[in-house]
Amino acid sequence: MIDSISELFEGAAAKWLSAVDAEPDRSNQHEIGGLPSAGFRSHLGEPSKNDVARFPATMAYLGDHEPPEIVRDTVSWYDCRWKQAHRSPEYRLYYRSNSVTLRLSAGDLMVIAKARDGSLLIVFAPAESDVEAQVRQVFGFGEMGQRFQAARMPPSSLTLPLKLLLEDVGVEAFEPDDAADDLELVLNRFPERFPSTAEFSALAREVTQGDPVGEPDRTLLAWMEREEALFRAYEREIVQERLERGFAGDVDEFIRFSLSVHNRRKSRVGHAFENHLTELFERHGLRFEKGGVNRVTENKSKPDFLFPGFTEYHDPQFPNSRLFLLGAKTTCKERWRQVLAEGERLKRKHLATLEPGISRTHTDEMSAHGLQLVVPLPIHATYSETQRMKIMGIQDFISHVRPKVFKTRPG
Repeated sequence: MIDSISELFEGAAAKWLSAVDAEPDRSNQHEIGGLPSAGFRSHLGEPSKNDVARFPATMAYLGDHEPPEIVRDTVSWYDCRWKQAHRSPEYRLYYRSNSVTLRLSAGDLMVIAKARDGSLLIVFAPAESDVEAQVRQVFGFGEMGQRFQAARMPPSSLTLPLKLLLEDVGVEAFEPDDAADDLELVLNRFPERFPSTAEFSALAREVTQGDPVGEPDRTLLAWMEREEALFRAYEREIVQERLERGFAGDVDEFIRFSLSVHNRRKSRVGHAFENHLTELFERHGLRFEKGGVNRVTENKSKPDFLFPGFTEYHDPQFPNSRLFLLGAKTTCKERWRQVLAEGERLKRKHLATLEPGISRTHTDEMSAHGLQLVVPLPIHATYSETQRMKIMGIQDFISHVRPKVFKTRPG
């Protein structure tokens, strides 16, 4: 299992792009200088004046509201003083113009990381965006300027959300053997069909050690991580089998199959999150209901979780102080606004998420709209100290609602 960013990368450096770095009419021929000051000679080498070191590179531009723009190319590391034999070397990284570089603006974050396989990952993100904060958290960057700063490469565990962020830019953050011991169990239990998300979630809990009552925050993440590993191992087996059968030149069938794999991956994580939250709440003896066809609030809204239930919500005599609404979104982006409209009776609502490092601008906006963030405790480290003071953990939320929606003794 991959536990830290240093298992994937030798080192990384980051800076805020200047106008000279970013703007086509002012940039220095697509060259980036200053990397040696962040120790990158040790990662990229010191080619002689007549040599050029070339590296395969993945370049990605990340934004909060659109899929990442990704280009795979080759970049060059060379001494720009190669014609001046008497001068000490000045190394620069040269890249070609592409769909990623055309999106760059002054002030964007730039991160360059040397992977263990010898390739480079070069990531850009808008300043003050959520994804910018998340990328800096992954590599451990503190305060930065327009000069490259070396990454701390924190030894702390990469949580599932941060692994999924790396996967968005083509970094394999899951070991193929993470669930190898459990794969036979999955294949024996579901020999002829892809299990439902609920079945997969139940199996993940079955094979994962945890303490859902004593440590719900860490147990939730352990369940999610194990389910992701199980799913990928099982999916790899099923996809490999289908690819070996081939598509006999049927392009449409191949595209349908590829889309089904892609869509299943996208939807499954969100359902798994709800499944495991449901299990936690039941283990803690809470009364709650999930939105459905006949379980709605105003405007036929279907909240993810309503405590203690919809009958109480629609009873005008039932006190608002004993009603709680919780949305569940693995990532927030702009979808957090949906939760605001799901229960007009309640001025204050809660949102459980796995998203790390949401920008302070967005968390302040959520708070101003009466939305309380609920984030598993191990992910709190990706937020600033000021933000952490206002964020609940899973245990915090359970302790907050339990006295008013208690059903049975936890266990």
